[in-house]
Amino acid sequence: MSMAVVAHNGMSAAELSGVTWRKSARSGANGNCVEVALLDSGDIAMRNSRFPDGPALVYTRAEVAAFVAGVRDGEFDDLVD
Repeated sequence: MSMAVVAHNGMSAAELSGVTWRKSARSGANGNCVEVALLDSGDIAMRNSRFPDGPALVYTRAEVAAFVAGVRDGEFDDLVD
């Protein structure tokens, strides 16, 4: 009998087996992208595509929604200019 892995911040993204990682079509060819995966719990995991087995950050849907809303509102534009 296998035990389900409980996702937590900093765990190896490799431990999140069975998830589908995806990235933006705007990501560069040099691997400068963040990948996201929807977890069975409804949380969202993120990882650095250059280090696919490295640490994953796990956020609730509400946390990701708040961040995306801030991006849409331009709150972080100063970080990329």
